[in-house]
Amino acid sequence: MQNSLLVGLSRQVALGRELDVVANNIANLNTTGFKSDGSVFEEFLSPGARAGNLTGADSRISFVRDRATWHDLSQGAVQLTGNPLDVAIEGNGFLVVQTPRGERYTRNGALQIGPTGELVNSEGYKVQGDGGAIQFQPSDRDIAISKDGSISVREGASAKTSSLRGKIRLVSFEKAQQLQKDGGGTFAAPNKITPQTDIKSRFVQGAIEKSNVNGVIEMTRMIEVTRSYTQVAAMLQQQGDMRRNAIEKLAEVPA
Repeated sequence: MQNSLLVGLSRQVALGRELDVVANNIANLNTTGFKSDGSVFEEFLSPGARAGNLTGADSRISFVRDRATWHDLSQGAVQLTGNPLDVAIEGNGFLVVQTPRGERYTRNGALQIGPTGELVNSEGYKVQGDGGAIQFQPSDRDIAISKDGSISVREGASAKTSSLRGKIRLVSFEKAQQLQKDGGGTFAAPNKITPQTDIKSRFVQGAIEKSNVNGVIEMTRMIEVTRSYTQVAAMLQQQGDMRRNAIEKLAEVPA
């Protein structure tokens, strides 16, 4: 009886953590550039049932253990916005932004010009170019971002030639699954993971990449997890009732 309770408890813990992952996906359904997560589970076999009253050979007990989460890095839908500063990335590349916690990597291409004239993302973090932050002048107009990330502008109302303001830095990772989420659609790279310059990915100006979360699938997953949790809870309640009844019967003293 004790083994069944422990098996059920392990399943409930795993389901609870899976529910957290699903809830986070749903919460970021409309977060630009967000990548959904999935859960990875494994079977843990104990050496034995640990019961001293078994008549035969001791059997192994199977528990559930949540091993990790994985990132779904598939391309999200590209939505045209018409904003010349917005960029969507076609490929596996990431934008590099400078945060108070260091460099971070994101697919969120909803960009804007900050109060000091620097190119920033929607969270106010400076977007990094090949030479650092990208700086604009107050008189810049007709901003154009090429497929390789080069930014050109016209200076002043009478300018007929374009001036280069920089090139957006684009990086990729050989082991992207080891990236760690750092809030919203931002990733941090562990010490052993080094970003590589991405020359294959391309920018699409005037568009953003939406979240790749499938709302219907995630809601279905949430219902499945909730039902499974309820079923396990009912089984644990039954086992608890059986244990209580057994103790009450054993405690009865014959008259």
